Amino acid sequence: MPDSTPSAEFSGQCIAVTGAASGIGAALARELLEQGARVAALDIQGEGLEVLRASCGTHAGNLRTIAVDVSQADAVEQALSAAETALGPFDKLACVAGVLEMGNAVDLQDAQWAHCFAVNTTGVFNVCRYVARGMIARGAGAIVNVSSNAATTPRAGMSAYAASKAAVSQFTRCLALELAGHGIRVNLVSPGSTDTAMQRAMWALGSSREAVIAGAPAQYRLGIPLNKIATPEEIVQSILFLLSDRASHITLHDLRVDGGATLDQ
Repeated sequence: MPDSTPSAEFSGQCIAVTGAASGIGAALARELLEQGARVAALDIQGEGLEVLRASCGTHAGNLRTIAVDVSQADAVEQALSAAETALGPFDKLACVAGVLEMGNAVDLQDAQWAHCFAVNTTGVFNVCRYVARGMIARGAGAIVNVSSNAATTPRAGMSAYAASKAAVSQFTRCLALELAGHGIRVNLVSPGSTDTAMQRAMWALGSSREAVIAGAPAQYRLGIPLNKIATPEEIVQSILFLLSDRASHITLHDLRVDGGATLDQ
């Protein structure tokens, strides 16, 4: 019979997760708690964090939720410092927080561009900088930043989002190179279309699940060869792998999880 015992791969580890109030971040936080970790869950959406806590049942004692805007460096440092006081120093980090601003480049407002970069790029920098300093002092750690397949494949109407994610990807590679000598691994997971609130907001603007799967030649967009949208849990499994000791010799890697939508380019 197959072993049905829950995995405890992250037992005793302290892990920070941003964007934990919903979607991929929430699914990741729950899975890490199930696998024995102590989790600091960060998000600007305080109500969503309370929903997360309510969903964690007996594991909620190992969860610390913190409502914070990751684009604000001082607030991030205060939040992470408080989390470490409560849970212990961070062994691992997953930066999942992200926002989407849609619109053709010539029509984008300054605030839309700034918002994308503040959360998607500066937010990752703020959190990684704080956590990496502690990891350097301890000579160990693993970081996974969630980018997007749009970081390397142009998307009409998504210039702000794609540019901000491209910046995250290159920042992550540079960080990985700088931290490798300290025994710290840093990798990327780049999802494609995933069934989250962000994806459903795009559908509300005129797209649909079926249209994403089929593709749109007029927009130079391929469909998804696996014929389905990813679930948050499918993205989570990739993040867990790269955070885990199973990936002990992997750093500077970009793991694309998009059902083949960008032909692995």
